[in-house]
Amino acid sequence: MKRIKDWPEAERPREKLLATGAESLSDAELLALILRTGDASSQCNALDHARHLLTRFGGLRALAQATIAELCEIKGIGPAKAAELQAVFHLGRRFRDTTLTPGLPFSTAREVFNHYHELLRDLKKERFIAILLDNKNRLIRDVQISEGSLTASIVHPREVFVPVVRESAAAVLFVHNHPSGDPEPSREDLDITTRLRQAGELMGVRVLDHIIIGSNRYVSLADRGLLG
Repeated sequence: MKRIKDWPEAERPREKLLATGAESLSDAELLALILRTGDASSQCNALDHARHLLTRFGGLRALAQATIAELCEIKGIGPAKAAELQAVFHLGRRFRDTTLTPGLPFSTAREVFNHYHELLRDLKKERFIAILLDNKNRLIRDVQISEGSLTASIVHPREVFVPVVRESAAAVLFVHNHPSGDPEPSREDLDITTRLRQAGELMGVRVLDHIIIGSNRYVSLADRGLLG
């Protein structure tokens, strides 16, 4: 096995990053920097190991969704290295989750999709979020209401509108994901939206839309005239 430190300096991932920036590195090279070492038993260096992981899981996105147990099935990946990989991927998700700035205007379903797609698209459970807006449709904050299959008992108007009232929101948008990747609304989605819209009317809060996010696609119930 030829060690990476024995390669020409311009070809080593760390030196390449320092010289030309992270954007110039491939997924495998970036991953090799996190792994740091390869698998001695199979005589592969960190870059070979990174390529093997990407091939085994079918790409970076699928690797990011792997569990600790699935990662530890790979030769050369123990609990410590698996934990490091999960920590890096989770930091990326948290970074995406903290980019919303109060006062940001939301005027279209596409804007909602553009922000929440990367956050929600790969989750294995449904996550229901309420986006609280002021009277000019500017962001106050977003609130996770539930995680799990959407049911009337989980997404109840009482639980949804507590933060709405607390923040004195004038309007609200709802967004949730379909882990299947297909954003077509279910009967449950439509029923819950109708109940929430009716509750909003009673409380003087405008329910502007419910956006369902799938894989690279979304459905806006408002755009389809399905708010109920």
